[in-house]
Amino acid sequence: MKIAVLGAGGAGGYFGGRWAEAGLDVTLVARGAQFDAIRRQGLRLEAPAGDARIDVPVVDDVRSLGDLDVLVVATKTWQLESALAPLAGRLGRETAVFGIQNGVEHTDVLARLLPDAHVLGGTCRIISLVTAPAVIRHVGAEPTIMLGPPGGGRSDRADALAAELDLGPPLRVLAADDIDAEIWRKFLFFAPGSGVGSITRAPIGVFRSETGSRRLLEAAVHEVVAVGRACGVALPAGSAAEAISYVDSLPADGTSSMQRDFEAGRRTELDALAGAVVRLGRTHQVPTPTLATIHAALEPLERRARGELSW
Repeated sequence: MKIAVLGAGGAGGYFGGRWAEAGLDVTLVARGAQFDAIRRQGLRLEAPAGDARIDVPVVDDVRSLGDLDVLVVATKTWQLESALAPLAGRLGRETAVFGIQNGVEHTDVLARLLPDAHVLGGTCRIISLVTAPAVIRHVGAEPTIMLGPPGGGRSDRADALAAELDLGPPLRVLAADDIDAEIWRKFLFFAPGSGVGSITRAPIGVFRSETGSRRLLEAAVHEVVAVGRACGVALPAGSAAEAISYVDSLPADGTSSMQRDFEAGRRTELDALAGAVVRLGRTHQVPTPTLATIHAALEPLERRARGELSW
């Protein structure tokens, strides 16, 4: 099985590195300093499951990948279209493609850009970050990928792919009974937690403990549950409590990728997280006052990162 991981950041680099360490045929797609460092010195993983230095092939142009069995898209949500454009007409008939972005709309984007036969739904859980070029540190959450056919249910293709990619404790890859629900289960805690962390500039252990910020977190989680159900996602009773409990289980010093991007002045996934909740809530006439306020408070910073505002 020939695998490529498009985007070798904290998540994609970790997953691709673990697959390469296990002997799978993996190529990473990276750019800039990350590409140069991986090509020169290999990839270094620092993690509770064990540190490793891995020599893994890396390219900076997806058009050089050749035939693939699996393409894992690990870019930011806003990078999807530009990242996939060079692959138009280049994928083999049997290539499976899935994204592991943080929002709930990435599978729809893949389905719009690629033939339906290629696309699987995907989501992941991990707290990891690039601490230096070619160095990725896993700091929290059991590394897990879930995948399945869009719209729910099981498929032989997803089951076989999960079995091939599952490595046990270093990286679980599981076939989901309802991938749409699994994508939203992550979104329930990720969109609220990313928003509250970004406006407070505090780590998880602080904003989940302070009375005011915890109220914001809980209110935002309930808004996402309401929007998800209005979108037809099968979120069972207790989903909000499960999401809040998951936030309570995360490392106290953890931060989201969106929060770290804001702190570094980089473009973020604000539009794919709080922005998506607000848009979908408006479409389905579900009030989202908490996440609308979070989105409005952060939008000037996002626009500055995109070069649309300056001060």
